[in-house]
Order: sequence, then structure tokens, then C-alpha cells
Amino acid sequence: MNLEQEKEFAAKEAVKLLTDNMIVGLGTGSSSVYAIREIAKLVSNGLKIKAVPTSNKTKELAEALNIPLIDINLINSIDITIDGADKFTSDLILIKGGGGALLREKIVASLTKQEIIIADSSKEVKQIGKFKVPIEVIPFASNYILSQIKILNGIGKIRMEGDRPFKTDQANNIIDADFGIISDPTSLSKKLNDINGIVGHGIFIGLTSKVIMGKGDSTIIFD
Repeated sequence: MNLEQEKEFAAKEAVKLLTDNMIVGLGTGSSSVYAIREIAKLVSNGLKIKAVPTSNKTKELAEALNIPLIDINLINSIDITIDGADKFTSDLILIKGGGGALLREKIVASLTKQEIIIADSSKEVKQIGKFKVPIEVIPFASNYILSQIKILNGIGKIRMEGDRPFKTDQANNIIDADFGIISDPTSLSKKLNDINGIVGHGIFIGLTSKVIMGKGDSTIIFD
């Protein structure tokens, strides 16, 4: 059983939670693509939902699959979001942002009543930190933030796309920061939140309702 099949199993389990008239958040990344395709099948069979995409790429896929969308600024809450993660722990601390959509993903998660993370078995870790922390920053502040990351005993590097800095959907830069294994994610999250010029970072704490992880030909739930 390969990791792609595990993602698909997790996605199929997650979409069972959808019911008519829900507002549904659509995540970004390879795991989320499986969920979006499953949601499209349900919609074609009569499921009535409206969806909020977490990236331009997800928006394009949803539109291509005829999933009805709604502007996030027209709603006050989201019933359920199905998204992926780069790494997660059994106590539902996540690292997200490998695909560059962490800011919109965090905003959608903050509006969501039930945040469901789907993942393959390679994404589970005892402690976060081996996967670098993506940090979305305004370009004007990039060098300043690199120096602040150093003060926090981290090593930051601006993410590149070819010979230019990677740009998010909000036209910001991403710094991938290596803090080593993070013993106190809550403290680091707060310290990053206090740095001017950071608009969002990939440590997600207190936002996830459950993780559905594919494992072989079955799923394991963390909640």
C-alpha cells in the first residue's frame, strides 16, 4: 500500500462527514486534491454545498470540477474544512505551508467549526521541527525577519522559485525556518506572531478537530 493510496483512503473517510447545506473549506496540496475530487463526485450526485478554497490553485480545480464556491467575505463561519498537513503530532499540532498556502489555510481554519486534516502515515511525528516552519512575510520585512529568526535560534531562508523569491497568492514571500526539534511549539508560535512583518506561520495549534490518517488499507483517527 503506497502513500498516495493512504491519502485517498483518508479523503474518502473525511468526505463522509459532509451533509447538505454545509459551507465547506477546501484545502490545498496533494492530500486535499483527493478530497476535492471526492467532493466533486458527491456534488454531481446531488450534494448541496458551497465551498471556500484556500488557494488560487484549489479555486481553479474546484471550478473545473463544478463545485459551487462562495466568497469567504460573505460568510461568518465554515461548517467543515478538509485540508492536509506537512507534519502532525498525536496531540494535533501541525506544520503546514509546504505548498505556500498557509495564510489562507489558517484564516479558513480559524473560521471553521470542524477542521479535518487528512494525511498519509509518513506525516505523523512525535515532535514537529524536522520539517522546516514556513513563515509568510511581507517582502519589505524579509531581511529584518531573517535577523529575528536568528535571535530565536533559527536559521531562515527565503523560498525561491527558479531565480526569484516564491510568491504566495497574497504576493508575499515565504521564509522556511529551521528551529530544530521544537520542544515548545506554543511559545515559538507566540514569539513569531509578535514579529512585525510576519503575516502568518505554519505552526497550527488549537485549530484541528481531528486528523484522519491513512495507514495501509485502513484509517486511524487522532482527536
